[in-house]
Amino acid sequence: MQTFDKIISDRGSKYAVSGGQCNSPDEAQAFIKELCRKKKFLKATHNTWALLQDGVPVKNDDGESGAGMLIVQMLEREGLHNHIIVVTRWYGGKHLGGDRFRHVQDAVRHYLDNRSK
Repeated sequence: MQTFDKIISDRGSKYAVSGGQCNSPDEAQAFIKELCRKKKFLKATHNTWALLQDGVPVKNDDGESGAGMLIVQMLEREGLHNHIIVVTRWYGGKHLGGDRFRHVQDAVRHYLDNRSK
């Protein structure tokens, strides 16, 4: 598991991104459970994630409607299969509107550009 913390801050909301090898929805749930062992991730407002399991998208928006599909699209463009990416958001009290999608995209791009291969 690789995590990049506090990579984006906007109007009080803070973002982190995590990822790693993942081959099934069960492994994805185990990944999220392991991530949430860190109290701050457990207290996050959203842990949105996605993976391409042998080319089939699996995602969970965790209340951040549409964000999982955005992660799926970026995984497809990258050709990254059997790898989960989780974008974590701590809500800061102000609605971000469409900017939240840009932040999810920026978080995933940060992960893809900086992950250990």
